[in-house]
Amino acid sequence: MELESVPGVGAKTAEALRELDDPERALSEGDVAALSRAPGISEGRAAHIARGAIRAEHDDPGGFAATPRARELYEAGLSLLQERTVTDYGAKRLETLYPSGVRSRIEEVRAFTERALAREPTPAVREALAGVAPLTEPGDVRVRDRCLATGDAETYAAAQSAIPEVSVELVDDARQLAELARSYATVVVLDEAFAGVDVEGDVRVEPNALDEPASVVPERVLTFFARNRDAVRAAVEVHRAADLEAPCDLDALADALAQLDDDGSVRGDEELDRLSTAVDDLDAAVAAAESTANDHLREAIEERDVTIEGTDLLSLVERGAGVDSLLDRELSDEYAAAVDRARDHLVDTLQLRDTESMARRAFPDEPTYPVEHEERVVSRLREELTATRDRRATQRKRAIADDLAALRPAAEALVDAALELDVELAVARFAADFDCTMPDLTDEPGFAIEGGRSPLLDVPFEAVEPIDYRVGGVTVLSGVNSGGKTSTLDLVALVTTLAHMGLPVPAESARVGRIAELHYHAKTQGTLDAGAFETTLRDFGDLVTDISADRPVLVLVDELESITEPGAAATIIAGILESLAGREAAGVFVSHLAEDIVAAAEADLSVDGIRAEGLVDGELRVNRSPVKGELARSTPELIVEKLAEDGDGFYAGLLEKFE
Repeated sequence: MELESVPGVGAKTAEALRELDDPERALSEGDVAALSRAPGISEGRAAHIARGAIRAEHDDPGGFAATPRARELYEAGLSLLQERTVTDYGAKRLETLYPSGVRSRIEEVRAFTERALAREPTPAVREALAGVAPLTEPGDVRVRDRCLATGDAETYAAAQSAIPEVSVELVDDARQLAELARSYATVVVLDEAFAGVDVEGDVRVEPNALDEPASVVPERVLTFFARNRDAVRAAVEVHRAADLEAPCDLDALADALAQLDDDGSVRGDEELDRLSTAVDDLDAAVAAAESTANDHLREAIEERDVTIEGTDLLSLVERGAGVDSLLDRELSDEYAAAVDRARDHLVDTLQLRDTESMARRAFPDEPTYPVEHEERVVSRLREELTATRDRRATQRKRAIADDLAALRPAAEALVDAALELDVELAVARFAADFDCTMPDLTDEPGFAIEGGRSPLLDVPFEAVEPIDYRVGGVTVLSGVNSGGKTSTLDLVALVTTLAHMGLPVPAESARVGRIAELHYHAKTQGTLDAGAFETTLRDFGDLVTDISADRPVLVLVDELESITEPGAAATIIAGILESLAGREAAGVFVSHLAEDIVAAAEADLSVDGIRAEGLVDGELRVNRSPVKGELARSTPELIVEKLAEDGDGFYAGLLEKFE
């Protein structure tokens, strides 16, 4: 698939999509999760692109919802589905479902729907889904304790592009390499020419490092999993709760994630923890060791009487000796004991091992008071501990990153499957909440709905009266005011739209004739001016002209007479119905002028009626299922009939006028 051939995909978007591993597959399958991983593409944008790709694949011209009211009914049905998702992703993913007149697309979604209806949206699954979100790629990873080194300009540019998380340095010889080794804990050399060069420090010659970025920057993998840890863990719980087949060992993935902190650093390694603590606590431990030594030495001095003969004192003064010499002569053993205590305290507090001998040199053998550490030695100790800690951290990071890198495809599949499950469960909940069934989609014009109930009414769904209605061609639907004519049209439009989306419909059973376009003209408020009236007639003229066997349509019109005078309206509607009937279209025209329309028509027109059963305590009782071939009585006629039953001759005379 040529990316730029997809509607809505320009050169810039195509370039972003090429960053994906398999953009063609993501497009053909409408994989919004995968498409949204492309740089700069949001979930909403991904849904729009996926929809365009689906249309291109099925050669779908679009335009099914051909009028504003038809689009409103599609959006209303879509909203009912979206309200039943748990994730934001699920709501966006549902936007790839749209009504289509192309059978291959409808059948594709019907197969998806059959799978969805087999799902059970249990509370445990829905609770786990609440934590699932599309995975994100961290773009702010920066590593400063290691670098790449090369002597080749092309390799230098390639390294900067392949591994932007670390610095890349140009080197010409071993001397420059040695300088880098003193500045970085680890230097990865990309040129095989440096193999065998003896340089102090952690210097590695890895010519293939650019092919395996995770070996150089394990933080790339670790940060990815740290940032997405909650989503992956939630996806694991979804698979367990829904008993989905997993692409990996869920326990192994959970254990690997448990070794990461929120910032992507490694945890659970005792040696690394020891070294990190030693680096962090070094200054405090040195200070405490000094105090230990000085406290011991002070107590020793206070407890001892030191006698110095005059000649000795004179000799010390003449030599310029101070207290250090005095300590060396009179308290050498006590000083040695004090220093030993300082050294032991430092080593024990920091749990030093390989660097113990260096740490002991931090306190000199030569007597001084107060006892003070050798800053040069402590600095060297800090450098050694830091380098050892960083090497250990890198080793652990590499080991865990290797494990997680191998699990990344499975983790992505886990999250994608959980997100898709949310979409399926939304369809399952929609079907359960509104007692839906899968409709039969045929090539016969019209529709047949049994036990249909509209979920769009402003009453609880349980209180909605079911209706039965079937139309095979073009008919006029009559009925009393507030009898449910508009609600019937809405139900027909919704059932037709959902059926062409490949989804279940709110009815006990339904047969829907496949169409290319749904034209639903809602009731107009007030008479149109001449220009608007002319535009409306042109729309119907174009519609009638364009109808063909390859472009079947369903036309739903609600009280077209409201756009002009009643007398002219009956004639116009009759003419439109005659033209539609002659082209074997299907349609329902709601009108209070049914009798006048039939009289004005030169062809036989069908009339259906929503029957009013009468007035009970001032309230209209209606059988809301239209009756075939019956012209419904109006509300005024029912009122006059009720008054005539009281025996007044005036009302009886009025009633005769309706006959």
